[in-house]
Amino acid sequence: MNQFRILAAGTLDTAVTFQRPRQNLPDQVALDSPAVDVMTDLCQVTAETVTANASVGDAEEKMIASGIRLLFVTNQLNHVIGIITSKDLSGERILRFINDSQSARSDLIVRDIMTPQHIIEVLEMDDVATARVGDIVATLKRMGRQHALVVDRNAAGRQTIRGLLSTSQIGRQLGAEIDTASVAGNFANLTRAG
Repeated sequence: MNQFRILAAGTLDTAVTFQRPRQNLPDQVALDSPAVDVMTDLCQVTAETVTANASVGDAEEKMIASGIRLLFVTNQLNHVIGIITSKDLSGERILRFINDSQSARSDLIVRDIMTPQHIIEVLEMDDVATARVGDIVATLKRMGRQHALVVDRNAAGRQTIRGLLSTSQIGRQLGAEIDTASVAGNFANLTRAG
């Protein structure tokens, strides 16, 4: 053991956090760029999750702390049972639930307003791998969604979530706002920007 040195040890500082993997997406893309240039790849970035019984306040705090706008809602087996977005936490859905249930916002849990797994629309990785950014923008507009999950399939054909497409991420990289509320919207302007 004489050839090995003893390393100096210390104590952990207060308010320390930990490293997270980061994906290096291009700063700028065009509508004809490969779609994978705007996809958050969960093979490179850790997915952020929340339980269905967490308070909506806790979910919101987690989004803010992580700098993200979507959390996967998981059960104790780590199966995805839904998603919750920042829009869900501040938009029409939560206001309607508060009004209908006569509950205070502080009493709501993620399960109350999440989008359940069985109605989440997904795109296939094989399709995304050959698509362009403009294809993704057109698809999200047609779906009227700000997010789309991308799934891969294993040899048995079972889905796993491979990635995430977000209009806010795509908009940052394109340098143009993407409005999915109206299908026609400003797609002509976006085309000129690309």
